[in-house]
Amino acid sequence: MIEIKAKLVRADSAIYATGECVECLIEFTHKTFPESTDRNANTANLENLAWASVQLHCYRKTSYSTPSNDKTAELAELIGRTALDAVTQAPGEVIVTTKPKILFCDLKLQPGETKMYFFNEMVPRDGPPTYRGHDIRYFYKITIATQRVKSKVQTLTVPIRVLPIPLIARPDELPVTVETNEELAPTNPFLEKREISELEISWHHLKNVTARRAPKFYRISNKRGFVGRFCLFKPAYKLGEDIVGSLDFGNCQVRCVQFSVKLQQQELPIRAQPDAIQATTPGDDVSSLNSFDMASIASGIAVDNLHRSDTSGSARNKDEHVPTGKLSTISTSHQVCYATLQTQVVVPIPLHVTPTFRTDLVDVKWRLHFEFVTSVMMDFGTPNPVSGELKAPAELPVETMVWNLPVTVYAANPLQIYAPNQTYNLLIK
Repeated sequence: MIEIKAKLVRADSAIYATGECVECLIEFTHKTFPESTDRNANTANLENLAWASVQLHCYRKTSYSTPSNDKTAELAELIGRTALDAVTQAPGEVIVTTKPKILFCDLKLQPGETKMYFFNEMVPRDGPPTYRGHDIRYFYKITIATQRVKSKVQTLTVPIRVLPIPLIARPDELPVTVETNEELAPTNPFLEKREISELEISWHHLKNVTARRAPKFYRISNKRGFVGRFCLFKPAYKLGEDIVGSLDFGNCQVRCVQFSVKLQQQELPIRAQPDAIQATTPGDDVSSLNSFDMASIASGIAVDNLHRSDTSGSARNKDEHVPTGKLSTISTSHQVCYATLQTQVVVPIPLHVTPTFRTDLVDVKWRLHFEFVTSVMMDFGTPNPVSGELKAPAELPVETMVWNLPVTVYAANPLQIYAPNQTYNLLIK
């Protein structure tokens, strides 16, 4: 009996970025039992493996209707490339695969003997990230295949998570920053200059994009008057960060009773589906069409930089249908702010979600979904003449308004995400 063990070299995190190198240790052991002590029996139990190979596969499982010519092209491209096409029948179709690497041919193992092999492979830069959505899934697996003489092919799969890193078309046109500028430092002619890889350039670019603060002010108003002003400090975030903003209700003409902010993930199909049904779910843009007019976006205080953003009930976009796709609420922040002048909004971004990406079938975006409950009653009612305290009103007329603000979520460094991997094994009897 032969036991195959596979374990990733990166023990603290089984997460990799596109363009990063995946390293894996693979052991082949001839398992023995205590009762087999005879030398002739051990000689007879000599195990022989004909071959073993390893490669990385990316699978896609979707309920979207794809054109038949695309599937034909994919199958024609895969035929004849590798012998593993017939045995890697995972629940999905293979869309990205690397070239198989042969570990050995004609391996003989004595009882109790162990052979260890090292496998490394680059994750394709043009591949999709790991994603588990409503109508589509992308997942990666390292496939280890081996075959005994006169036996069928046995496979062992090791799943990994892949995060997307945005591609840079012209790395030489990136702005020179203090962190990446090494040309102005004194150089030593006796030291070899290390070339910066494309992945390192992408990480520096991603760090600069997510660290840049560009506050934008959003003036929230409706047909009844001014509600408040929202400030978002930056539009791009990484996994694990908090989306921090502030709300100012000073000089308002309509009182905001309470509000909630939801971090939502949108799954939008690229191609029009014939059987797609646009279902209205609670929290969509059409949930309260009888309330408010518009919200204004100001990128600064100047009136010249004023832009407009749609909310529910906007009179200028009722005839336009904006697809929302399938929504998933990740985080929620709720506050009661009837007598509040200023407050802050903190919405965390978990580490297990998938950042913003786009493929030929799906476009995954992120947004902040606001729900404001407002009232034209600007005070609590008439004071109590006996004790001098304010008396809460028995009835409070309220209206509800929703507003969607798009944000961009990028991947974090995989080394900063703790996801310990386990050892995967396979017994061949």
